[in-house]
Amino acid sequence: MVQAYILIQTEVGKATTVAETIAKLTGVIQAEDVTGPYDVIVRAQADTVDELGRMVVAKVQQVDGITRTLTCPVVHL
Repeated sequence: MVQAYILIQTEVGKATTVAETIAKLTGVIQAEDVTGPYDVIVRAQADTVDELGRMVVAKVQQVDGITRTLTCPVVHL
C-alpha cells in the first residue's frame, strides 16, 4: 500500500467545495481545507505508485476549481 499527501491550490473561494468533492473519491483517506500556500491537503492511498499517479491525474486533477497539485509520497525510512 502506498500513501501520499496531495497539496492542492484552488481558485479563490473554492477550497471547501474542492475538499468536500475529493473526500468522496475512492482511495482518499482525508481531505481538509487549510490556510497557507496550499488550500487543500489530501491524504490518499493506493496499491501501487502507478495506481496512485493514475488516481491523481484521472480523478483529483479533474475536480473543478483546482489550479495546481503537488503529490508527496509517504516514505518509511
